[in-house]
Amino acid sequence: MSLHTPLCDLLGCRYPIVQTAMGWVADPRLVAATCNAGGFGFLAGAVMSPAEVDAAIAQTKVMTDRPFGFNFHMFQPGATDIVDLAIKNRDRIRAVSYGRGPDKAIIRRFRDAGIICMPTVGAVKHAIKAIELGADVVTVQGSEGGGHTGSVPTTILLPQVLDAVKVPVVAAGGFYDGRGLAAALAYGAAGIAMGTRFLMTKESPVPTATLQRYVEARDPAKIRASTALDGLPQRMIDNEFLLQLESAGGLRRMTMAMSNAWKWKAQNGLTTVDLVRTGLQALRSNEGDFAVTMMAANAPMIIQRAMVQGEPAEGVLPSGQVAAAIGRLDSCAEIIEAMARQAEERLGALCAKA
Repeated sequence: MSLHTPLCDLLGCRYPIVQTAMGWVADPRLVAATCNAGGFGFLAGAVMSPAEVDAAIAQTKVMTDRPFGFNFHMFQPGATDIVDLAIKNRDRIRAVSYGRGPDKAIIRRFRDAGIICMPTVGAVKHAIKAIELGADVVTVQGSEGGGHTGSVPTTILLPQVLDAVKVPVVAAGGFYDGRGLAAALAYGAAGIAMGTRFLMTKESPVPTATLQRYVEARDPAKIRASTALDGLPQRMIDNEFLLQLESAGGLRRMTMAMSNAWKWKAQNGLTTVDLVRTGLQALRSNEGDFAVTMMAANAPMIIQRAMVQGEPAEGVLPSGQVAAAIGRLDSCAEIIEAMARQAEERLGALCAKA
């Protein structure tokens, strides 16, 4: 059975397997390893400055001769410059992914440059809106997925979106092996996207101490959604810091938010005006919810403690529930080849029975 789908043609990859743009995880090495193995990787530009984006794109281009993707948000500092950089590198950047995102004019710029627009959504209405704005493909993440997530499971959300739209749909949330890939294709999806599965690889830049927490997470019930970090549901592995954050009062959280926002400002070389402008943009994207916007200042610094500094007890551990089903760290090539082989076997067996 061939796994070639329209997604493979659009993205220029061998298999319809996408590595998502996890902040501080989807770096040039991981993206290149994914692409070289036949999948399609997205570089996590949403947590980078324009200078870092430029360097990361250049490094990725050296490490793979395959096309790759790029992720960004319009409310990040230097967003306009980052959009320009993506378009400048359209010879290799085949697609962009985003969540809270660009307007029709910017999406048109990408499409005019031949870059596929591939946002991630968590609801049917968001998928429809994304397509109205010009999206070529939509990635649909069910509640099993890691990081910010909705409340509807993939098995319910995916068929709803497939019935509602006419563009290729990529399924995300709860996928980690070839059986899941076969199931998604059977639903009618053009492919799958995975974050946690690629985070838990040999090429992952996540420090060993933090990766060990993921390997040890064997109970799906302890990989749960919480609003404590930034006011929005975000799926994370239970750990010491998350429990402390959930028990903190409103004043304590606000103090933490302000402190972390200031540290983030210094780390990224921002001026106070930059910080205020970014906050106002985030405020608009959160539909006027001031409390959510303030709490979101916790996220960048706290996530980095675990994912960059290697202090898993002092930060948070964004994760899909599939971490509980993954017991070891294989290479991207081993994972993708095993998934493809298993998916082909499952689809072939179903056809033989028919």
